[in-house]
Amino acid sequence: MAQPKRQLRTLERGILCLVIGAAVLLGPRFLQGTRWFEMVAGAYLVGWFALVLGVALIVVELLKLGRKRQ
Repeated sequence: MAQPKRQLRTLERGILCLVIGAAVLLGPRFLQGTRWFEMVAGAYLVGWFALVLGVALIVVELLKLGRKRQ
């Protein structure tokens, strides 16, 4: 029988959001001259949102870990 997959923890979700946000914000620099440039460049708000969300998720997880140690 297949084992159920475990859910991602908050820290892992935060890191993934940071990576996605960085990819969206840095993507237009590497996609210059391609048809993907306009689509990725127009999504800069999504990139900033993903970065802020990633930082918030990481901070929440670190605060949880700090409280557990006390």
